[in-house]
Order: sequence, then C-alpha cells, then structure tokens
Amino acid sequence: MNIIEIKDLKKVYNDSVIEVKAIDGITLNFTEGEFTAIVGPSGSGKTTLLNLLGGLDKPSAGTIMINNTDITGLSTRKLTDFRMRNIGFVFQSYNLIPVLTAEENIEFVMNLQGTSKSIRKNRIKELLAGIGLPDRGRNRPAQLSGGQQQRVAVARALAPKPKFILADEPTANLDSKSAETLLDIMEKLNHEEKTTFIFSTHDPRVVAKAHRVITLEDGKIVNEITKE
Repeated sequence: MNIIEIKDLKKVYNDSVIEVKAIDGITLNFTEGEFTAIVGPSGSGKTTLLNLLGGLDKPSAGTIMINNTDITGLSTRKLTDFRMRNIGFVFQSYNLIPVLTAEENIEFVMNLQGTSKSIRKNRIKELLAGIGLPDRGRNRPAQLSGGQQQRVAVARALAPKPKFILADEPTANLDSKSAETLLDIMEKLNHEEKTTFIFSTHDPRVVAKAHRVITLEDGKIVNEITKE
C-alpha cells in the first residue's frame, strides 16, 4: 500500500542571477514498511526532497500525497498538526532538547499529542529497551555519547507511531561502531514496528542496509534499485 505518492514534484530556487532546479519533476511512491536510501552527490537534491516530504519546505509545483492528503495544499497550522501526527524526523545533529532527560525527549511529541500518561510511560520503556538503553532514561543528552543521543533521537521519532520517518544523514556524526549499531537498531525497529524509513545519505553502510536505493542527480531520479 502506498503511503506517499509524489507527482511531478519541482523545487526551484531563484536569485537575481541564476535559477536552480533543486528538484526537477520527480514522480515517486513509497509503501508501508520500506527501508529506503536516497543517494547522490552533494547538490543532487536529497535533503531538499526530504524537506519537501516532511512539509518543512513548499514545492514550486507538483503534489505530495500522504495517506490521501495533499500536504502541499495545507495551511501552516494544519501542516504542523499533520506533521506531528504522521511524520518522524531524525537529523544529523541529534536535535535533542538539552534540559530534558532521554525519557522526556522521547515523550515530547506524545505530550503534544495529548497521549495518556500510562501509554507514554509504556512506550518510553519499550523504546528505551528497543534502542539498547533501558537504564539511561534519566540521563540528559550531555551525559550520553553521540551514538546514544542519536539512538534516543530515533526513539523520539518512533514514539508517536508515525506513518514514516525521514532520516537526513543520521550516521554522519558517528564513529563506525556507533553507526553500525544505530543502523542495526533502525533496521530491527523497521521490521518490528512496520514503520517506513527514508534516508538521505552518503554513507555506504546505510546503502548496504537499504532494501531500496534511489539515486538523484541534478534534482532528477537517474537510477533506482530494489533489492531482493
């Protein structure tokens, strides 16, 4: 079942000198439970595509249907609410709230959604175990390694059970062992939670784990591989 349908998507940046086609007429679908890597050289449009999928940026043309809702036509307020209830984000720089504990960071979006305390508590416990940090819930980000912080960021993204997770270079700031551990955890959670993961990445380790690899160049899809 398609959870994302993109049709003739374009994003053009204009300045006084030049027009840049960051995304140039992409048509693409994503199904439930995918583990997909979007790759390509710097400037190919990977991060722009993720920002458009996440409603963090507006396209110049085209449609983005998520669960039969065209997010390109939503008001800012409705888009913010839709994003909170349907999309999880994992960024290169972790983006944890430094004054909150790991538990509180994981709980944050569920709090905004009005999820009951008992459900929040059980979900936090479940996710901390899932990311291999069952005893670190009371620690603040500064008391965790980079790899541990990124695992908490993944748990935070998964906490409200979004339709899909957008991960923009999630391993870029991690050492090799931490990156491998994080990817193993994400693959395991993808399998268990049936949550779609879409990565923007340069990391060959992410590409090796991905079940589908989409290559962009100059804002266009130039290759696509689906592994057996």
